[in-house]
Amino acid sequence: MKKKVRWKKGGVLILTLMIALAGSYKYLAGYVTVSNNVNGKELPIYSVETDEKKVALTFDAAWGNEDTARILDILKKHDVRVTFFMTGGWVEKYPEDVKAIQAAGHDLGNHSENHKNMSALSEEEQKKEILKVHERVKELTGVSMQLFRAPYGDYNDSLIRSAEECGYYSIQWSVDSLDWKDYGIDSIINTVIQNKELKNGAIILCHNGAKYTADALDTLLTDLEEKGYTIVPVSELIYKENYHMDVTGRQIKN
Repeated sequence: MKKKVRWKKGGVLILTLMIALAGSYKYLAGYVTVSNNVNGKELPIYSVETDEKKVALTFDAAWGNEDTARILDILKKHDVRVTFFMTGGWVEKYPEDVKAIQAAGHDLGNHSENHKNMSALSEEEQKKEILKVHERVKELTGVSMQLFRAPYGDYNDSLIRSAEECGYYSIQWSVDSLDWKDYGIDSIINTVIQNKELKNGAIILCHNGAKYTADALDTLLTDLEEKGYTIVPVSELIYKENYHMDVTGRQIKN
């Protein structure tokens, strides 16, 4: 009788440990682990550990649209594909631009439906913000998005888990162009090119609606290329499986 009780307690302990681990790992299969949890905190992907000299360029699309066509032309000139993180409101206002972005081979990324501070929302509200724009883009383009960027870069453990449960990788950035501050063309270029975090696997943040971004883009791409970087969309930079994160949010292959 004593042995039965001990075995039952052990079974409960194992089950408890498995549940705890499930909160940190996307799956457990043999020795393969995929984890966004570092020291008990859920992290988005800020950058990627890689020996390849490549970086990802990203554009958040939430408000303006005056320069999108021009940005696409410049990207085409350089034969570069990037990632656009779009809000539901932006998708609703500019459906033809969404189609043009997709047709040009760029990543379509989710930037929430209403651009709220999502760490302040309940888990149910977070998922609604993610899934509403997801369905809108899928209906428009046939694409099921998998990349999510939190508005304002504002996240908590709940949001990273909510995004994961909706089928998304959460993406932050390691190099902020600060184009949204409207400091001018040279400021954007210098802020990126001289950034200490500009290295293999960096994720660069820009905005398609910022005042000087389109004006700076051609030179920015040229300077990155002259430094030897290949510019890729986020979907081609990140690891989809067999990875873990360090404390800075850098994704590392197992």
